[in-house]
Amino acid sequence: MEGANNQQLWTQTLVQIELQVSKANFNTWFKDTFIIKIEDNCVYLGVPNPFVRDWLLNKYHKMILKILRDLSGDVRGVEYQIAKNTQKRVEDLPIPKKQESIQATTLPLNEHYINKEDGLNPKYTFDNFIIGPFNENAYAASQAVLKNPGHSYNPLFIHGNTGYGKTHLIQALGNHLKKAFTDIKVHYTTSERFASDYISSTQGSRINQFKEKYRKYDVLIMDDIQFLSKKEATQNELFHLFNILHENNKQIIFSSDMHPNLIPDVADRLKSRFNQGIIIDIQAPDHESRAQIIKTKAKSLNVNLSDEIITYLADVVDGNIRELEGAVNTLLCHTQLKNRDLTVLDIKNLIKSNSRPKKMASIKEVIKTIADFYDISEEDMLNKNRRKEVVRPRQITMYILREIFNISYPTIGDKMGGKDHTTIMYSCDKVKQAMKIDSALSQEVNQLIGLLRV
Repeated sequence: MEGANNQQLWTQTLVQIELQVSKANFNTWFKDTFIIKIEDNCVYLGVPNPFVRDWLLNKYHKMILKILRDLSGDVRGVEYQIAKNTQKRVEDLPIPKKQESIQATTLPLNEHYINKEDGLNPKYTFDNFIIGPFNENAYAASQAVLKNPGHSYNPLFIHGNTGYGKTHLIQALGNHLKKAFTDIKVHYTTSERFASDYISSTQGSRINQFKEKYRKYDVLIMDDIQFLSKKEATQNELFHLFNILHENNKQIIFSSDMHPNLIPDVADRLKSRFNQGIIIDIQAPDHESRAQIIKTKAKSLNVNLSDEIITYLADVVDGNIRELEGAVNTLLCHTQLKNRDLTVLDIKNLIKSNSRPKKMASIKEVIKTIADFYDISEEDMLNKNRRKEVVRPRQITMYILREIFNISYPTIGDKMGGKDHTTIMYSCDKVKQAMKIDSALSQEVNQLIGLLRV
């Protein structure tokens, strides 16, 4: 796909984008964008400046990628590069002199560069990895792997909700291992890419080449394992690959947005392999960690934020790491547009106008989701059934309705089959106390909360 074909593809993409965003956002963020080239099934999208690049990556990347894939089934990824409409690359332009003012701030040109040989992004390192109570166990496990790869914690399985820093951690591991042990072969991939590679090899009679490719690695890092759900043939191939690598003391690292035992439609024998090493979760960043993430991101962009502003952002932006960094990018962009530092009032108005309220599930949706999760009927959830396999999901439902959705005790009692509010209070307290000592229960509850909050 070259020249006119690229232009036609992007024109069709813009038509679809314009239907999904406001006119103001379309004119602000998609003007002067174009396809530079398509190489190795990756679309290289030209953007006019660093702010547009960062904004598209953080706010619109999934939408852009989905539309491109719908229009052209060959597209597998999108990279954003600063370029003029003449398609003269920014690397060919004179480098401006560094200025002290915030208007001179730019993002690193190689921020989203991927090493084609090992799939790793060099921007992911331990030097810029924020450690806090929410991820300190996962970090400690990664350090143990660094000291004795292939033996300590093999496989290492990291799980947690989207945007909690799993990819950063496992890629930092890969980058560090690559430097510390120059004679080993490290490879990072996603389960989707692995599946696509496997399917292509079977269709092209290259299955032996596929096997040889993955079995030669000393360290295999596979992201987003949950996408192997229902892919039986790919699961089977991964099972045999796992056995070969593990028997030869090759380090295996996985990540997923949920505990491997909770991933639906994955073979039990593969789940047992995931459980052979250590499974650790990364939770939502606490307030202090959110503040540190904001401070670090602001420093990397040369944005001066007062302690008052950092505290405010940590209070109101309680989402994942990407959302926190996106908030700082938003401040940087508007600081440059206004050509002055933003006041606390400016920031409050900006965050309010740019934040999208989370869609909260209704009480009925909560009950249905949890019932489906534990494979019991909604009727059993609401009646007086005292079976153990029903009581625990029922109590968890009460806890989530109260603690996460702030539903009153009487309302929960009414919606849960007419139960007394003291019963609801007892159930909530029992789950809260149990979560402190039962890590499996805590993981289940966090997984359910992730399913219920969009």
